[in-house]
Amino acid sequence: MFDKILIANRGEIAVRIIKTARRLGVKTVQVYSEADAASLAVEMADESVLIGPPPAAQSYLLADKIIEAAKATGAQAIHPGYGFLSERAEFARTLAAEGIVFIGPNPVAIDAMGDKIASKRFAADAKVSTVPGHVDVILDVKHAIRIAEEVGYPVMIKASAGGGGKGMRIASNRQDVEEGFPAARAEAKASFGDDRIFIEKFITQPRHIEIQVLGDKHGHVVHLNERECSIQRRNQKVIEEAPSPFLDAATRTAMGQQAIALAKAVDYDSAGTVEFIVDGDRNFYFLEMNTRLQVEHPVTELTTGVDLVEQMLRVAAGEKLSLKQADLAPKGSAIESRVYAEDPYRGFLPSIGRLVRYRAPQEGRRGGVTVRNDAGVREGDEISMFYDPMIAKLCTHADTRDAAIDGMAAALDVFLIEGVEHNIPFLSAVMDQPRFREGRLTTGYIAEEFPDGFHGLAPTPWQLDLMTAAACHMHRLQLARRSNGRKLRDEWIVVLDKHKRRVRLEVAADDLHIDLPDEGRRLELALIDWRPGWPIFRGALDGADFALMATPAMEGYRLRHRAASANALVLTPVSAELHERLPPRKLSDTSKLILSPMPGLVVSLAVAPGQAVKAGEIVAVVEAMKMQNIIRAERDGVVKTVGPGAGENVAADEVLVELA
Repeated sequence: MFDKILIANRGEIAVRIIKTARRLGVKTVQVYSEADAASLAVEMADESVLIGPPPAAQSYLLADKIIEAAKATGAQAIHPGYGFLSERAEFARTLAAEGIVFIGPNPVAIDAMGDKIASKRFAADAKVSTVPGHVDVILDVKHAIRIAEEVGYPVMIKASAGGGGKGMRIASNRQDVEEGFPAARAEAKASFGDDRIFIEKFITQPRHIEIQVLGDKHGHVVHLNERECSIQRRNQKVIEEAPSPFLDAATRTAMGQQAIALAKAVDYDSAGTVEFIVDGDRNFYFLEMNTRLQVEHPVTELTTGVDLVEQMLRVAAGEKLSLKQADLAPKGSAIESRVYAEDPYRGFLPSIGRLVRYRAPQEGRRGGVTVRNDAGVREGDEISMFYDPMIAKLCTHADTRDAAIDGMAAALDVFLIEGVEHNIPFLSAVMDQPRFREGRLTTGYIAEEFPDGFHGLAPTPWQLDLMTAAACHMHRLQLARRSNGRKLRDEWIVVLDKHKRRVRLEVAADDLHIDLPDEGRRLELALIDWRPGWPIFRGALDGADFALMATPAMEGYRLRHRAASANALVLTPVSAELHERLPPRKLSDTSKLILSPMPGLVVSLAVAPGQAVKAGEIVAVVEAMKMQNIIRAERDGVVKTVGPGAGENVAADEVLVELA
């Protein structure tokens, strides 16, 4: 085993590698950009080396700087994580020439399978079923349109060197190709330094199911079953699980055997993933092979008990695999939710800023559920515009899929993030959906279930009870602190947005009895864990444990449970009557303003003062976290003024264009 390795990556995957290295007694060197100088990975590593400014092209993609850091620190091997240089065969070859071990597959395998165009040709030659398409580089927009129409819409426009949803677009018509091809090309260039694009048929009602493989340098290859990664947004995975709720034993075996055969054909000697698209009849087609560790590897680790990072290190050091295929059947079920810094209420647009509060659920096993949280951040850290917006990967594992889902929902309830917008309400909504619980998934799941975007969910009767009980306890506790011993009123009106409920309270020890006289019911609130200023309210209502988020609002509290939220006010009957008479607040008119939906860099501005624009026309392109976002006019008009120009930074809600 190595004495010291260098980690050529950042964030949560760097932290993940450091944890395994520590357990194995291997020292670590962390390279970092100026934006990551105070990162958790830098703090945890034994040594660290600055390699450049924040943009990846000036730091994490500079192979010479990374090799120089390895030499200077005496690192014997380099782990590339995922993204950046992880699938660069030339990087692996250069390391070999310098006497440094690449903790990943051999360069021949990377060349054959790491490049999507080359891998499809190789798979076709090996008689592996592949998706129909044009397995060659698309030259320009005209070429893209011709190929798309030959293949037949819908098509997938895809970066050859891509991954993580970067450089990918689904096109259903000519206009989609005209707009999607240059955007995909630009993203691919910015993310991977490679702008080659190809086009393939988009399979309708598809599932994205992948097989984890692991090979050594002695010709042994095993697979560690499948992961279901169908819930995606903008072609980027959001929720993954293992095993798939869709595959039967025969299909799992067939996919695993095909993945092994493909890996053996290129002498694959590390952790890798063979990705398939699966239709409703369980027909599967090879998509690509990722010649690296996958973001979603924790669900495989939880269901097999295998540390994939450890296996990568052992294989790179020349050890033989000790794993036997017969011992790798999945045990239980695991779910992974990617927690992103993005606003689900505004089309999942990226959010940047400081993590003013960050408290992840407690890790470990309780009540039959294991909770694991892979993260590279701490409270006070900055979410930067330069990198992927993922904050953490929250995972749960249990004996059954239902128990793993319930565990995930409960863990998300107590995951506290303040300072940036985040997608936890959306993840919670999915956990509660009958369709998800039934395992009826496709890659179009989010668009199908939320066709008009995500706007939260209306509180269920149970959630209204939770919020009513919590609001009563919080209000009573605050009044008690100011009462100086005076008897408190026991009849109130609880207002939850448009819902109004009359309540009467009784206190018994630490419990609260809440009568709802108009409904003929009583709520029993017990096991209360909350103090003024605490953002998480925990309790048990009628014997069922719950947790909800409670933050001060202009009036009362803003309460959120899962995907449902409401402003909560507790008033006397007279105050409630007066409150109803208040005039509604007037909203400012922003109909003539085209605002940047996220902070980022203005890539291009397509309009000028005096120019007429039509609804739907492109007015600007804003890049944030390696994704290019097209901004369109929402109404007809004439441009009065323009804001920041191309190459300038823009803040969220900053005016890009004002119409006359």
